[in-house]
Amino acid sequence: MKLITQSLTGLALLLFVTTPVLAQTAVAAPLPPPLPLRVGLIAPLTGGSSDFGNSMRHGAELAVAEINAVGGYLGRRLELVIRDDKANPDAGRAAALDLVTVEKVDFTLGFCNTGVALKALDIFETNKHLLMVPCSQGTAVTRKTPPAQSFVFRIAPVDHMNARFLVREIVERRGLKKVALLADRTGYGNGGVQDLTLELTARGLTPVYVGRFDLGVKSLEKEMSAARAAGAQAVVNYAVGPEQAVAVKARAAIGWRAPYFAPWPLSFRSVLQSAGEAALEGTMMTQSIVQDNANERRGSFIASYYKSSGDRPIGSLMAAAQSYDAMHMMLRALFQTRGNSSGVALKAALENLREPYRGVISTYDRPFSQDDHDAFSDRMIWLGEWRRGSIVYHYPEDAKLSAVIRRKTP
Repeated sequence: MKLITQSLTGLALLLFVTTPVLAQTAVAAPLPPPLPLRVGLIAPLTGGSSDFGNSMRHGAELAVAEINAVGGYLGRRLELVIRDDKANPDAGRAAALDLVTVEKVDFTLGFCNTGVALKALDIFETNKHLLMVPCSQGTAVTRKTPPAQSFVFRIAPVDHMNARFLVREIVERRGLKKVALLADRTGYGNGGVQDLTLELTARGLTPVYVGRFDLGVKSLEKEMSAARAAGAQAVVNYAVGPEQAVAVKARAAIGWRAPYFAPWPLSFRSVLQSAGEAALEGTMMTQSIVQDNANERRGSFIASYYKSSGDRPIGSLMAAAQSYDAMHMMLRALFQTRGNSSGVALKAALENLREPYRGVISTYDRPFSQDDHDAFSDRMIWLGEWRRGSIVYHYPEDAKLSAVIRRKTP
């Protein structure tokens, strides 16, 4: 009995001594890091559209790096889950299915090519998954589903705005009435022809010539010659980068000097590399941003982009800047939802953003509403021009305004 008593006493003492140590050890154990916020990204990283696809990726990566450097969202790091859609509608749809239903990312930045976007939109709508579009400009992208029911938002000029801007420039500002249209046979080209024709019709005009062509076309001299023969005073071409290069080379080859206009793909680095300075000189395109030093935020972004990506000259400054702004705007939506990344919560936040965001492109002050999921307005578009291998403001007075904050509404 004496031995038993001594053993029990020793065990009690041992428990008394070690219990606080065990308790301290349990309290001091490091907590696992919070789960990251996973962001899907779909872009054409290979093929003829890779210029703006990779610029979009680099812009998003820069924004994510900046956000994570200051702690992410309340300690939760942002993580990009990237997919290459190869500018192929089927590949884009497969990427959307994977990110939304398999990877189950929190939200997605996606699409540069309108035809690719249109084939995948129903996946985001059906699953109530937030899609922010930083590149694709096709009018139908944010109109296929009425905004009040849609989970698709966009930070990019819309093609109906580009068309209105270009027709105003050609018809109203320059007084030219005979306009020829060229366009590829994709959803992007189809939408461009439709938007331009509507704008011309509203002014009592019709295109004097409409030339369509397939992606990968090697020569457009026949179409350019037909446009000139029809008496065109100006030509507008809706196509992605490689076909823009083919068109301007054809215009130079036949010695035609009629003003040449295009939406933003004319500004891609690959167009300059393929067509050369001489063929591009004086051609004009719509732009949301032109590289200059008048805006401190813009200058800082470009310097950081060069340092982080090595992409110099930038494949598409617009794609990079719009993607960067899109990611930072999504962070503001997350703060407003207190971290709720459901499509329903993010949609409600974006439709009523409480704080303005001073971005690289513009200051976004209530950029969206229940009836409008496009952050841009006509007054946020510039006319750019190729001069000696660089894109500059066509109108000197625009350069003076570039440092002025441009909001969606006056």
